Amino acid sequence: MINIDGTLLAQLVNFIVLVILLKKFAYKPIMKMLHDRQAKIANSIESAENDEKKAQQVLGEYQKQLADARVSAQSIVDKAMKRAQEEHDASIAQTKQEIEQMRKNAKEDIARDRERAAMQLKGEVVSLSMAAASKIIAANMDESANKKLVGDFIEKLDKDKLGGLSC
Repeated sequence: MINIDGTLLAQLVNFIVLVILLKKFAYKPIMKMLHDRQAKIANSIESAENDEKKAQQVLGEYQKQLADARVSAQSIVDKAMKRAQEEHDASIAQTKQEIEQMRKNAKEDIARDRERAAMQLKGEVVSLSMAAASKIIAANMDESANKKLVGDFIEKLDKDKLGGLSC
């Protein structure tokens, strides 16, 4: 059985005084310290979440800038390729034009040379004709009649183009 005497009462009073002292000097500061620590941890977690959100936002902006830079770079490359193709086409067109001009000049040179050769040939034909005519006719006509006769003959050759040759 329980014996109630003075020691129990003294122990009970000591326990109550101890609880009051602990509550006033130990429990309240410990609870305050735990509450402060809990608030500090909550603030740290909230700060970390905010930092993570900012980091995600910055990452998104960098990715967008990178994508824009890629699009811009591709656009620059496309423009450069297009410009190079246009310059290539222009160069080819200019070369073709120069070749055509050279061909035209060559044809003109050939035509001039043909005319010159025809004139030389006419001169030689006139000389040969006059020599042949002198021998055949054996009669000496005057110089102007000879030239007229040969000139008429050559003009007839030019008009008829005997043998398919141009004179």
